[in-house]
Amino acid sequence: MSHIREDDLITSIADALQYISYYHPPDYIRALSAAYEAEESPAAKSAMAQILINSRLCAEGHRPICQDTGIVIAFFKVGMALRWDTNRSLQELVDEGVRGAYTHPDNILRASIVDPPIGARRNTGDNTPAIVHTELVPGDKLEVRLAAKGGGSENKARFAILNPSASVVDWVLEQLPSMGAGWCPPGILGLGIGGSAEKAMLMAKAALSEPINIHELRARGPANAIEEMRLELFEKVNALGIGAQGLGGLTTVLDVQINSFPTHAASLPVALIPNCAATRHCHFTLDGSGPAQLEPPALDSWPEIAWDPTAGARRVDLNSITREQIASWQPGERLLLSGKLLTGRDAAHKRIVELLDRGEALPEGVDLSNRFLYYVGPVDPVRDEVVGPAGPTTATRMDRFTDQILEQTGLIGMIGKAERGPAAIDAIRRHHAVYLIAIGGAAYLVSKAIKSARLIAFEDLGMEAIREFEVEDMPVTVAVDSRGVSVHETGPQQWRSRIAEIPIKVE
Repeated sequence: MSHIREDDLITSIADALQYISYYHPPDYIRALSAAYEAEESPAAKSAMAQILINSRLCAEGHRPICQDTGIVIAFFKVGMALRWDTNRSLQELVDEGVRGAYTHPDNILRASIVDPPIGARRNTGDNTPAIVHTELVPGDKLEVRLAAKGGGSENKARFAILNPSASVVDWVLEQLPSMGAGWCPPGILGLGIGGSAEKAMLMAKAALSEPINIHELRARGPANAIEEMRLELFEKVNALGIGAQGLGGLTTVLDVQINSFPTHAASLPVALIPNCAATRHCHFTLDGSGPAQLEPPALDSWPEIAWDPTAGARRVDLNSITREQIASWQPGERLLLSGKLLTGRDAAHKRIVELLDRGEALPEGVDLSNRFLYYVGPVDPVRDEVVGPAGPTTATRMDRFTDQILEQTGLIGMIGKAERGPAAIDAIRRHHAVYLIAIGGAAYLVSKAIKSARLIAFEDLGMEAIREFEVEDMPVTVAVDSRGVSVHETGPQQWRSRIAEIPIKVE
């Protein structure tokens, strides 16, 4: 009979969360590398190159793949015959491991959990509590699946109870365009079909930690209806042309994983949850012999990428930029930004708008006239870093503030990830501003372009405080130009048409 010691579980959780913060699963790297080699869209290929280069840098430097180091999800299969050498609850043990991982001095991870979820929404400071799911199974072992799920992809989860005669495939294809690019494709889609409402969502989340094996399935052919659906969805989702980061291209998903469960005759519950380019999960088993031992992947698992950020890119001096200069930028054009920019995301935007509504001055140093604002909540720096990984957050959350801030502050440019909504695009057009994107899932690579960082305002907001970055050759892409043309609309449209013309390969 196995005796699970509390220190073994706490250590295993902490070590595993550190591990997945900087190591992509090898199957993800293999799948993304194959997609990169096959990609024909220059914009999407550049995005995938940055994700792959970032991934290797993180593996070498032991720093987070993404600045959003996620909410911790733990799935436990608890053997009925095992014994626990602890007086604490499983939730308490997991949270202790999370606390140790997220405050590790050599690789601080960003704390993103707020409590209560409505009202004050105060950051808990150590990313606790985790979400814990348990299942009692035969045996005397403890099987653990651990994941760190980013908010950008989690926010795109979908659920419906369909009529039993409805098509799950059609429902998924209806959802994908409305999900936009905030989930940072290319990634994995997890589906849960059947059971009840909560069971379907749980199955979809668990599906995201299954091995990426769609190409093996394509080679051998489907053995049942679920595998047939996986193949159909894989082909049809990629035919939408959404592409990496929503820029248009051949690959939107690297795999589609489906879990199913018997359901009521009158129901067809269906849940859809995407995993982003910062796919983070690992599995281990404890048998009482000590904490889990996680072997680092070999560095030759990562491909050699010849990516030149300067090729065909326009260099931009942010310290002297004018509205007249940005008027010449085109959707899809690549830029290299140098100079000073300010940061600010949800909470900072809310405070700025509250000050504007009251007719009060913005804090000292928060002069947005002819400036660019980067939507980012960086990881704290360690060692000799000026800032930790600092990739973009989803820009659509700032849409409700965009018109007022452009109107009343003189801001001319914004940097984030994913598309903007119609109201924000209209505001950008009317104020002759621009919106740029950095690559989601390349946070450590982006941070290499940041040469200095200083706190400007709202220190109490932690990672959401306003900072001033000095950047040098920060790679971005024009997503919405000053005329209101969005690459997230033109790119997928172009590639959807091109994909439709590609002859179907018979394998």
